[in-house]
Amino acid sequence: MARLNWEFFKRNRTRQLLLIWLFLIPSLAIFTLYRIIPLFWNGVLSFQFWSPYEEAKFAGLYHYEEMFFHDDVFWTVLWNTVLLMGSAPIGIALALLIAVLVNTPIRGREIYRTIVFMSYPVMTVAVGIIWQWLYNEKVGLINYILISLGIIDKGIPFLGSFTLALPCVILASIWQVIGFYMIILLTGLQNIDPTLYEVAAVDGADTWMRFRKITLPLLKPLIFLCFVIGIINSFTSFDLVFVMTQGGPGHATDLLITRIYNVAFKLSKFDYAAALTVINFLFFLALTLLANKVSGGEAGAVQTDK
Repeated sequence: MARLNWEFFKRNRTRQLLLIWLFLIPSLAIFTLYRIIPLFWNGVLSFQFWSPYEEAKFAGLYHYEEMFFHDDVFWTVLWNTVLLMGSAPIGIALALLIAVLVNTPIRGREIYRTIVFMSYPVMTVAVGIIWQWLYNEKVGLINYILISLGIIDKGIPFLGSFTLALPCVILASIWQVIGFYMIILLTGLQNIDPTLYEVAAVDGADTWMRFRKITLPLLKPLIFLCFVIGIINSFTSFDLVFVMTQGGPGHATDLLITRIYNVAFKLSKFDYAAALTVINFLFFLALTLLANKVSGGEAGAVQTDK
């Protein structure tokens, strides 16, 4: 048997690598146990007929065929998810406008920043309850104000309307995250060198030109980050939708994530829910890659000195 080369373990580089792996192994083990294995098993489950009470059988593409060609609800919830995702640019634009305003030397700007940001730390369940009360047909603040101003005669069932329910949920979602967007974009604005604006002003560039040629390009990575957060939010807004509408009325506010929950735990179709989860993951991954490509392919990249 060859003798163990102890000199190898005495090297500083080797000891550093061993120490790094020593710290990484527990985290990697937990990540593998609770992320990688469930993801792999979910993919296997989507190709099976599976029930807690019966033996699993191979199903092939049956669940995907049912999803794409026979399940009209799937296309409804997919469209609702796209609409919620499409609201991200609106929230980012509003947050950028607020960030620019509170970045100017106005009186009390710290107070304004705090007020705008206060919506983000609030738990999503609490946000859903607050907006559910605001939209309430009988005792809601919005209907009370509209009736007091004589605009309407009786309360509007915002969350009970097939037309208004989803826009109301989208508005609540934007309100919750707009403060977070503002802080991210405000950080970027404060890191822009003021001399760039001064030089541009000397060259005759007006305010809009300076904003378009200096501010927006330099904020591009942070805008991309906000957009990715918006995509993630649209795919994980289960608690907000569940508290406010539970996906109703009908499927007017049902999203892919709430549909997965209902199919799995209300209809007990775990195999079909697994197929929905696979599509949800692939759709999310494709959108993120597309957004990164549109932004130039380098958004969010960490620059290191060579």
